[in-house]
Amino acid sequence: MSKSLIQFIIEEQRAIPGATGDFTGLVSDIVIACKQISHDVNKGALIGVLGSAGSENVQGETQKKLDIITNEIFIKATEWAGHLAAMASEEMEDIYPIPARYPKGKYLVVFDPLDGSSNIDVNISVGTIFSILRAPQGVENPVAADFLQPGTTQVCAGYALYGPATMLVITSGHGVNGFTLDNDIGEFILTHPDMRISEDTREFAINSSNEQFWEKPVQRYVEECVAGKNGPRGTAFNMRWVASMVAEVHRILIRGGVFMYPKDTKDPSKAGKLRLLYEANPMSFIVEQAGGMSSTGYERIMDIKPSGLHQRVPVILGSKNEVERIVRYHKEI
Repeated sequence: MSKSLIQFIIEEQRAIPGATGDFTGLVSDIVIACKQISHDVNKGALIGVLGSAGSENVQGETQKKLDIITNEIFIKATEWAGHLAAMASEEMEDIYPIPARYPKGKYLVVFDPLDGSSNIDVNISVGTIFSILRAPQGVENPVAADFLQPGTTQVCAGYALYGPATMLVITSGHGVNGFTLDNDIGEFILTHPDMRISEDTREFAINSSNEQFWEKPVQRYVEECVAGKNGPRGTAFNMRWVASMVAEVHRILIRGGVFMYPKDTKDPSKAGKLRLLYEANPMSFIVEQAGGMSSTGYERIMDIKPSGLHQRVPVILGSKNEVERIVRYHKEI
């Protein structure tokens, strides 16, 4: 019999002495949110949710209607059950405390409700990214500082991919497993057990239009890849770019590769493009658990002590041997 995601999580929970079921309950609520988001993304223009909302998020980026809708879906699905003390979202300036009318729990969740939303109007894959943290001991009413934990403290991380099929990929520190939504029964079913990233690859993903702004180590790496068989690497590489981190990471999990959104000088006020809490940390946890590597080029992403809810960092992740090469190029500056 096929194993559902909730069955899988319950079995993992049983192996943990003293487990209360709170974690399983929280994951179940997140699953419900992802199912609802999948439905709305799939319906798109049919229910009038495409296009710009005419507003900006805290990062100054134009919000899509679905950014706001999916953020609300995630909050409503997870706030009520007593598993959370607070949550934080890429779409909200400050944390979201659990309303007083609901019981408080011991977990925090951070999330990007619709990663890659700039693609939604052109029907390209988007996704939801989430990370579960523990609230500090004895803290019933968390503040923003309580969320500023390094990625190594994550209890769980995952993403939902809304593509030709809806998938949910998750880790709780014991490997990475992928589940596909069976719409006939409304359940995520285990279809990709123990996902592993190949150590070697001949595929990289980067927005090459920013080449003039990259640092020298990244320019060197990409130039060597583009040079192909006649270059110093002596082999042909393929380049990909979807502009949806969920889609990029999922491809790497399935067939290997390197994803790069490196530090650049295009906007000197920003240390990087991607958010540490909502994107870089959860994806780094997944990639490392699958045997890959994740770095800023200078340090392991999950070792960074966050300084703010919306802190940005450079991201280089994927197949271990290629990421190690790029890190080595940074050390040789």
